[in-house]
Amino acid sequence: MRPTLARAGGGRHRGALVAKARDAIREGSHSFAAASKLFDRTTRERAWLLYAWCRRCDDIADNQDKGGPLGDQGNVKGAEDRVQAIRILTRRAYDEQPTADPAFDGFGLVADECGLTMDMANDMIGGFALDATRWQPKTEADLLRYCYHVAGSVGVMMARVMGVPEDDGDTLDRACDLGLAFQMANVARDIVEDAEAGRCYLPATWLTEKGWEAGDHALPENRFVLASLMPRLIGLMEKHEAASKLGAARLRFRQRWAVLAAANIYGAIGRKVLSRGQRAWDRRVRVNRFEKLWHVTTAFLEALWNRPEPPSEPILWSRHDFRPVAGW
Repeated sequence: MRPTLARAGGGRHRGALVAKARDAIREGSHSFAAASKLFDRTTRERAWLLYAWCRRCDDIADNQDKGGPLGDQGNVKGAEDRVQAIRILTRRAYDEQPTADPAFDGFGLVADECGLTMDMANDMIGGFALDATRWQPKTEADLLRYCYHVAGSVGVMMARVMGVPEDDGDTLDRACDLGLAFQMANVARDIVEDAEAGRCYLPATWLTEKGWEAGDHALPENRFVLASLMPRLIGLMEKHEAASKLGAARLRFRQRWAVLAAANIYGAIGRKVLSRGQRAWDRRVRVNRFEKLWHVTTAFLEALWNRPEPPSEPILWSRHDFRPVAGW
């Protein structure tokens, strides 16, 4: 029997993989879909391919469909098996072998085109592994490490998709910051939804300060006090959001515009949670079409001006600070 010929994309036609990825982003994230339109064609297609893989991994890990309601999370063994399947499929795609799944084949293609590594992929998959074990952060540093896995690592890969060289560590660090900011906006928005699935991403030290166990924080009678934690979380989000814009300033104009648009849209989600106070979780926070258009327009002006304000405190961190330490 002949061995399967190694070909990036598992031998699938590039156009077909791109079309599947475009459908995935349209269905899975209107915010990312809107921002991706600002890229040049090559970057846009590669961003779609990376997004489709991330979306598919997330759906497999959470037993859901296109970012919809979480599936049954009660079986830890089943969750761990799903994460292992993600690892195997990703490794196979990276090795340029067919996977029978266009999202994974697309990852193999974009990895080949942009120099993505298995370490980068495994950093993201590590976030799903944490969720599979029902892990919860104990400290703010744990929260940041989780955000690194599920989003900061994606920011690093996106920077490589946009052509940031591997040795430009500072720009990759700032791309990581953008992912961290995105995920903290998600954490703020989804606190109650996550609690219903038995998950909590607020640090245990924060909950202890309020006299809560994990789960108590999302109860309706505790929403007023829960809202008092949001300035802390959104302040952390905004620190990394501001840092990320320093890196965006080094990108080409259309890339910079797209990144700033995404940053503004996701930042708006976090700030809406903050402004709604205890009612932030009565209904899902969304950024409507007209608001997105506004954020895209302001991002255009920011990209033209290209003089971002740094965070209120000096940047003394790098993406390596958020990776796990031994025994974590």
